[in-house]
Amino acid sequence: MLYHLFDWLSQGGIKVPGGGLFQFITFRALMAILLSLVITMIYGKRIINLLKRKQIGESVRELGLAGESQKKGTPTMGGIIILLGILIPTLLFANLDKVYIKLVLLATVWLGLVGFLDDYLKLKAKRLKQQQGGEYKKSNADGLAGWSKIMGQVGLGIIIGATLYFSPATKTWREFTGNPNEVKDVKTIAIDGKTRYFVEANEPITTIPFVKSHEFNYSKLLPESLRSYTWVLYILIVIFIVTAVSNGANLTDGLDGLATGVSAIIGICLGLFAYASGNLRLADYLNIMYIPNLGELSVFIAAMIGACIGFLWYNTHPAQVFMGDTGSLALGGIIAALAIMVRKELLIPIFCLIFFVESLSVVIQVSYFKYTKRKYGEGRRVFLMSPLHHHYQKLGYHESKIAVRFWIVTLMCVVLAILSLKLR
Repeated sequence: MLYHLFDWLSQGGIKVPGGGLFQFITFRALMAILLSLVITMIYGKRIINLLKRKQIGESVRELGLAGESQKKGTPTMGGIIILLGILIPTLLFANLDKVYIKLVLLATVWLGLVGFLDDYLKLKAKRLKQQQGGEYKKSNADGLAGWSKIMGQVGLGIIIGATLYFSPATKTWREFTGNPNEVKDVKTIAIDGKTRYFVEANEPITTIPFVKSHEFNYSKLLPESLRSYTWVLYILIVIFIVTAVSNGANLTDGLDGLATGVSAIIGICLGLFAYASGNLRLADYLNIMYIPNLGELSVFIAAMIGACIGFLWYNTHPAQVFMGDTGSLALGGIIAALAIMVRKELLIPIFCLIFFVESLSVVIQVSYFKYTKRKYGEGRRVFLMSPLHHHYQKLGYHESKIAVRFWIVTLMCVVLAILSLKLR
């Protein structure tokens, strides 16, 4: 809103001291991260106190894990703090006319509401059982049904996939090496004293890491006779990515500060990708696709990083608040949406390795347990407990050590993902 205000004033010939700074993405990104830190660290404490007064506390299942009894009653649904830390700075400092900003704002609100409804129904079930007498025991049956969450993620995936495929505002620029007079709408750009020619393309293209010819068109996955239906394939792929990453973030949110810290580090990676791909000179230097208007996502991502870091102030061990599904589902969906928009979704297994491994550990554990139960009549386990962070807890590691080491692994993966821009 401030961006549009100063832009409107400048078009009207009214000069405001410092107003010109709002034309620079870097300035607005820095302002966004500062404001998100203020919101989460200062006003976040007030929200935590409000959650305490409303008795919105965490109910912990008895799993035999160290320190779990101390977590009982800790305020949950703290993801509201993260959402406010993302939404308010973005609305103030981002150019809201850009389709990419509209999509990530939709993803934030959409999955934030899904997670909020899930947390609310869990809280409602807890209070109802307590009113009926007896001690409340947390159950997976509380909250939204699994299929309801999936449908919410699928709906978001359809919107994101369809918009990126069909919207003319999401075109990429491809370098044109032929005769510019033979093609309409050729854009002539001077880069470092050399004249370059570009054409707009609206194709389902992504980046393959560590490969010299590093761009891949999803239409190549289909025979030529079916390539008119590439949009169906693309939307299905987007749905799978949104669902997988969102659920991966949800599973990772099991230790104090774990999902929050991992998400902040991943945000740094995605911010660099968005800024580089949205800047013609940087994209040309790195030999990556140039995506007009994508750089505006840097403002949103900066707010997301600030919100995660600010929330971490209260979420580190011993946590004063938990994000709940309100935060974890939203963060996972945001990360998935951003990765797809910057055309780096094939890098997700690298920079989202922790999310991937946490999800994989659950799949392996459940599958092996069911298989051995059918074969031997008794279920057996690969891990002491899943997701993976609980396995290390069972081995006697303190949760702070597990969280910090997972952060370090994520940081290493992020560096590798960034290096993939040049290591081809």
